[in-house]
Amino acid sequence: MELIKEPWPWYVAGPMIAVVMFVMLYFGKNFGMSANLRTMCAIGGAGKYAEFFNFDWRSQVWNLVFVLGTITGGYLASEYLSNGHPLQLSEAIVSELNALGVDTQGGGILPESLFGVDALFSLRGIVMMVFGGFLVGFGARYAGGCTSGHAISGLSDLQVPSLIAVVGFFIGGLLMTFFLLPIILRL
Repeated sequence: MELIKEPWPWYVAGPMIAVVMFVMLYFGKNFGMSANLRTMCAIGGAGKYAEFFNFDWRSQVWNLVFVLGTITGGYLASEYLSNGHPLQLSEAIVSELNALGVDTQGGGILPESLFGVDALFSLRGIVMMVFGGFLVGFGARYAGGCTSGHAISGLSDLQVPSLIAVVGFFIGGLLMTFFLLPIILRL
């Protein structure tokens, strides 16, 4: 039996996300990936050192199972449901990336010049991975959740703080893409 190896169309994937969100709301659960870091730290005993991690982590085990399912689903999709062809970028994107010093040869979704082992130990790699990772973690904590938690769970629960956070995420993403990223890529 031949498996279909094309991406699901938006009109299938979108409603499936909505169904999952309605089920989670029905059972009083909130979705978000960054909350799992707090749960893992609580499991590791961080509650002895910081009050933030002192909570009943057993009530959040379902979310860790959700993350495990996300990782497993990503692996299964990439190994068994992909068509084997590399990502096809438009010529306009390739020329823009090349102008910024990003080598797109190889056709992978993660260019080696940005995400390879050698790139990690460059000034650009340190800025992007370490400093960028810190900002993402700090931002998720400061905003009370990550982009997936606010944009998917918070908006479907009609929470105004989530709407404000999502607007902030988009403004920050646009500023990063059009102003800061070109500077960082030239390092």
